[in-house]
Amino acid sequence: MAVTSNWCRCTSCHAGYGWKDKNFDFNKVENIDCLVCHDTTGTYKKFPTDCGYPPLKDKVFAGKKLFKAVNLSFVAQHVGPSTRESCGKCHFYSGGGDGVKRGDIDSTLIAPDKKLDVHMDAKGLNFTCATCHTTTAHEIDGRHYDTPAPGGLALAFPKYEGHRVRCESCHGLRPHRPKQKLFDWRLVKLNDHTDRVACQTCHIPLYARGRPTNIYWDWSTAGQFKDGKPIVKMGPLGRPVYHSKKGTLKWGRDLVPVYRWYNGTYSYILPGEKVEAGPEPIEIIKPNGSPTDPKARIFPFKPHLGKQPYDPVNKTLIIPKLFGPKGSGAFWADHDWKAAAAAGMAAAGLPFSGEVTFVKTIYYHALSHMVAPKEDALKCGACHIRKGGRLADISGVYLPGRDRVPELDKIGATLCLIALCLVTIHGLARIILAFKK
Repeated sequence: MAVTSNWCRCTSCHAGYGWKDKNFDFNKVENIDCLVCHDTTGTYKKFPTDCGYPPLKDKVFAGKKLFKAVNLSFVAQHVGPSTRESCGKCHFYSGGGDGVKRGDIDSTLIAPDKKLDVHMDAKGLNFTCATCHTTTAHEIDGRHYDTPAPGGLALAFPKYEGHRVRCESCHGLRPHRPKQKLFDWRLVKLNDHTDRVACQTCHIPLYARGRPTNIYWDWSTAGQFKDGKPIVKMGPLGRPVYHSKKGTLKWGRDLVPVYRWYNGTYSYILPGEKVEAGPEPIEIIKPNGSPTDPKARIFPFKPHLGKQPYDPVNKTLIIPKLFGPKGSGAFWADHDWKAAAAAGMAAAGLPFSGEVTFVKTIYYHALSHMVAPKEDALKCGACHIRKGGRLADISGVYLPGRDRVPELDKIGATLCLIALCLVTIHGLARIILAFKK
């Protein structure tokens, strides 16, 4: 699933005007939509299918929702710094709806309380997105999608003046400090974790604490109708569990992350790259890192499972054309996966055998938002426990309370038994000698 061949639908969320095909010129300044980030009126909106343009006259989308014409003069006279709301117009709704994609950002962050996010708390620190995602000449610092992030700051530290892309950029490498006592051994031990455990691992104990997030998306079931009409079945979380356009969907709230070693970079399956279909999901986006990587730390992720179209002859994931008019091959119009695959792969300049099957896929989203208050951070027992701990799947590190060395346990038990015997003998000797006096 990709922007290619679906430009005018997908690019309603990208900061550009007229991104309608592969010939879009990213170097033309006039193609940049400044207002989408700097509007302070709340009236600037892009039309969902106009290739990044706002409506210049009243228009109805999908026969239902009216988009009022944007008064560009009024908006241009009221520009200002970006806000959580202006960033969230796109990012909160990525993946097709509120909270669908990421799991740690959604519209509840427009005015969150401290319980939801200690940094963005509207009555507290009141951070905007740009407080951490600092910019230099409109190069916005990020962590996960550029490799490395702009300016080489994928793993920024305090020495990078003005760049706050990572927790340590403000909190330092020893973030736990006593407020009253000069020394607190518990905080010393917590600080001893920071070289191997990311701050987010303890301070984001759950994700999707605002809106439900999508955790499973099976495209293979899409295209079913009842009496010639699309089917939409709603689930208990108020989100569709089946949609004719999208297939079978699963949602979750207050979910426990999965944990992986992560050095700040990802590996991606690229368009046209050959992948073998098997019983295990294909990792289309996976974090890089290992216990032997000095830059890697244990980090929390949202895993997203699904089924996507696959070319079994060329052994490549298919980029289908989803959006377009009837007769264009677009799946949402013609409901034919082979036609959608042919149109999408042609637009991408990739070969297509004419065969379509579906394969299991998985990708991982790193979690860095919705940081909980310190009293809600994970306690030691969440990880340091024999079975069922948060880090049960993390290998390559000895975890006290979880791991054991049987030989060492036997030596320790033997020494304890010897010590008990000696103490018992000593005690009995004292008692006997006391009676002889």
